Amino acid sequence: MTINVLPEPRTLASASAFARMLPGLALSGALAATGIALGRIAWLQDHGFSALTLAIVLGMIVGNTVYPWAPRLAVASGAGVNFSKQNLLRLGVVLYGLRLTVQDIDHVGIAGVAIDAMILGSTFALACLIGTRWLGLERKTAMLIGAGSAICGAAAVMAAEPVVKARAEQVTVAVATVVVFGTLAIFLYPALFELNRHWALIPGGANGFGIYVGSTIHEVAQVVAAARSVGPDAANSAVIAKMVRVMMLAPFLVMLSAWLARDSTLQALVEAEHAHAKGQLAVPWFAFGFVAVVLLNSLQWLPASVVAVTTEIDTALLAMAMAALGLATHIGAIRKAGAKPLLLALILFGWLIVGGALINRWVPALLG
Repeated sequence: MTINVLPEPRTLASASAFARMLPGLALSGALAATGIALGRIAWLQDHGFSALTLAIVLGMIVGNTVYPWAPRLAVASGAGVNFSKQNLLRLGVVLYGLRLTVQDIDHVGIAGVAIDAMILGSTFALACLIGTRWLGLERKTAMLIGAGSAICGAAAVMAAEPVVKARAEQVTVAVATVVVFGTLAIFLYPALFELNRHWALIPGGANGFGIYVGSTIHEVAQVVAAARSVGPDAANSAVIAKMVRVMMLAPFLVMLSAWLARDSTLQALVEAEHAHAKGQLAVPWFAFGFVAVVLLNSLQWLPASVVAVTTEIDTALLAMAMAALGLATHIGAIRKAGAKPLLLALILFGWLIVGGALINRWVPALLG
């Protein structure tokens, strides 16, 4: 007698859900792989174009050309694209902690940490104040542009998106501003270094200027490109200062989440759009995962080969998230946003250059 064992309903449901996501995951993965491959080209690396930036550009190209011509592809890919830009993003942010250690703080000292914290706080506050009260932008757009300018570019924008609950076009606009002004910084900062050699506004020579670079330029790749043009000493201190700034992403997300939950105006909007209970705190749990991974990496228990492979996987996950975001973004929505987001980013860029220089000058003097 033959007994037929039927699969459990939960197993069938999981298989069906994965099957629905597979086309979108495959498309996001293909675009991410292309972006990663292009990101290894020396010319693009020298000009600060990372795999994440290239992935979102490729996603936008496909999303605004192939998708309109093949609506069935867009429908079939929807589930996987949404999974990539939400779930894979959170996992990518957590694993990003493998690039950092607590020991990085020792290399820049208390002054370096204080500089990063002051630049982060002042830049984000200016973004919210100027963006909403003067330029009349939606607060979510201003916050995303502020996060990208204040912390670590596109990665910070993507990490803040689940907390702010912004639309895809708002995220893309914020990322675009990071690309524009971060790329401009690559060519501007070597000229500023030559001026600083005569004016001596920022103390510490190449090392001090490297901290200035790492504390004020948007993307990690852009920091590396700009600092290398100055010299190896500047490059080393710039990368460390930038990594300390990136480590502030997790506490920033937690504080931002608490602020949004306690803001009465935004709370009403959150309740209407997302059916949250009144006073509920939307804790970004992936931020705690990020901190946990940083602490684990600081213990140096993991073999270097494991860290290297996992970092490559993390780059692929973040690139898939960026590609998926590009696929979900329509040019018309960006055009509708107008010139105000770019103007806000320009003002913040000016603050990072001038205000950042003043902070880099006075904080070490005050702390001795």
